[in-house]
Amino acid sequence: MAQIDDDELPGFKEYIQSRNGVDFISSSMMLSAVDAKLRLEMGAEKMFSEILELLRDRYDVIIIDTAPTLGALNINALAAADEVIITVNPQLLAMMGLQDFLKTVKKIRSRVNDRLSVAGILLTMCDARTNLCKVITKQVRDTFEGQIRIFESRIPNTVKVGESVYYLESLIEYAPESNATKAYKNLAKELINYEG
Repeated sequence: MAQIDDDELPGFKEYIQSRNGVDFISSSMMLSAVDAKLRLEMGAEKMFSEILELLRDRYDVIIIDTAPTLGALNINALAAADEVIITVNPQLLAMMGLQDFLKTVKKIRSRVNDRLSVAGILLTMCDARTNLCKVITKQVRDTFEGQIRIFESRIPNTVKVGESVYYLESLIEYAPESNATKAYKNLAKELINYEG
């Protein structure tokens, strides 16, 4: 809001929290108001990028986790990012939305952020035992293999993820031995090797 209103930005310590060696900026219900206000601003798609530019030198990697909608905040995140990991859950509508999202990435790359590239597609909320998961996984591979990286790691559908959010703990703290934790660790290894 300070960036939108051209007010002085708060110091890093006012909004960056740290836990177990990881710095993070937590989300807030206020973001819905920011999303609505951004739609009325000139140059709105660059607001987040300007804030993150102040943080780039402090970190090797900055991860922006967004909601699965394509509002002003997500456009801002894509305008600020170097790469995007596209998450797809094994449902028909998610597969249909993937094509639209790729068009949006292409537009943002050509109009706002020429650094933006697709790091890959990550299948989430997967239950490998279900036919739908198998069908969607095959469809993603058949459609995009050779064009877009498809991560080998698949994030399983598990209640542990929701429970960790409820108890305000990271998944690795709350359920270190869960399949979802193992899958996220495998994804981290894949990303490190990919960025290599």
